Amino acid sequence: MASNEQKMTRMQLTAMVVGSMVGAGIFSLPRTFANATGPLGAVIAWLIAGTGMYMLARVFQFLAERKPNLDAGVFAYAKEGFGDYPGFLSAFGYWIGSCIGNVSYWVLVKSTLGAFFPVFGDGNTAIAIAVASVGIWLFHFLILRGVKQAAFINTVVTIAKVIPILVFIVILIFAFKLDLFRTNLYGGDLTGNIFEQVRATMLVTVFVFIGIEGASVYSRYARERSDVGSATVLGFVGVTVLMVLVTLLPYAVMQRADIAGMRQPSMATVLESVVGPWGALFVSVGLIISVLGAYLAWSLICAEVLFAAAKTRDMPKLFARENANQVPVNALWMTNIVVQLLVITTYWSSDAFTLMLNLTSAVALLPYLFVAAYGLMLARRGETYESRSRERTRDLVMAAIAVIYTAFMIYACGMKYLLLSAILYAPGTLLYVWARREQGKKVFGSVDWIILAVVIIGAVVGVHGLATGGIAI
Repeated sequence: MASNEQKMTRMQLTAMVVGSMVGAGIFSLPRTFANATGPLGAVIAWLIAGTGMYMLARVFQFLAERKPNLDAGVFAYAKEGFGDYPGFLSAFGYWIGSCIGNVSYWVLVKSTLGAFFPVFGDGNTAIAIAVASVGIWLFHFLILRGVKQAAFINTVVTIAKVIPILVFIVILIFAFKLDLFRTNLYGGDLTGNIFEQVRATMLVTVFVFIGIEGASVYSRYARERSDVGSATVLGFVGVTVLMVLVTLLPYAVMQRADIAGMRQPSMATVLESVVGPWGALFVSVGLIISVLGAYLAWSLICAEVLFAAAKTRDMPKLFARENANQVPVNALWMTNIVVQLLVITTYWSSDAFTLMLNLTSAVALLPYLFVAAYGLMLARRGETYESRSRERTRDLVMAAIAVIYTAFMIYACGMKYLLLSAILYAPGTLLYVWARREQGKKVFGSVDWIILAVVIIGAVVGVHGLATGGIAI
């Protein structure tokens, strides 16, 4: 258990949620949505995503209150509800997905600098990878100095990075052209029906919402357990409003096709079209602050998930070691080694940012589905509702909607990213085998063998697709 000096206030927990949600994704929203749909499709997409993720946020909230003994809840709920191997898959999937998300941050930072310094290109040149590598290890040694210090820096950065986003929104509100917005309403010359347009935006909405569980992951550091749920909902509502406005307002100042043709970060180019070159510089500075702040938050979360899984013996005990500053040192080393390797692989990707964004979303969906399903299971059984039975129906409905939403997201992500996810999950299972053998326990049960077979088959098909060119990255 963390000492009193390491405890976080509600404001710091909320900043963890906002800091982990407001990162690379929000600055890429204008082009990403314009490539797929117009304002009408965007509104439908945000209604679906907002409702689904709000219900998931509420599931995190009531689980934090009803199961206070389950720390690092993202994977702990999967283990409690469905067994050891599903719990491991949830922990590993959340951890590796977070590592991939951290890679996307570095790619976007370097792509942003590429607009001013061509040597960085689209964020995956040799120079860009070298600079990102230096950044990875600078953050690594900062975090080793202590969680409390890093959390304080995250709070300050969270406040600083929201300012450019608010300025962008205010300026575009004053520049709003209703006729142009109406022209773009149905997507202009886009092909495909509205359902296909909306579906094409689903993975990016998952990506930008990843982080709602930031307070839940760090629940062991909360001064008051109730602060975990409050921070989750407060952070979610605030960030959702920002993301919807950043998506919709560009349609009122530019043609959809022009927005779709911009380089990332498209938010900078949109503001430049309205106010001139200083707009691009202003947003670019805000993006770098935002992404580095989000990277800090997610480095903390990555290490915490691996550490917590090791503490509950779902990962090898090697990752349960803390240093003198109560930082999970081996978990942090493992995280940043993986991030470093993934950053190097971006050199061979044709669109590294989009690949990392979509893969992060796909890998994160399984842990989210387990959380929603456990919340549904708890409410159906009536467990922990003995003294507050009136809340059971409410929680049952919220959890059911969250399950339907996450299941739909898995369908919407498509076969390509499911197979790429399996390629990651299959070798990751070796860590589970290692942990089980450390404890002298039986590795797999009968149901676990079925799950493992599905994962391995998916990985084999995925590797074959990559080798033959059937899956392009």
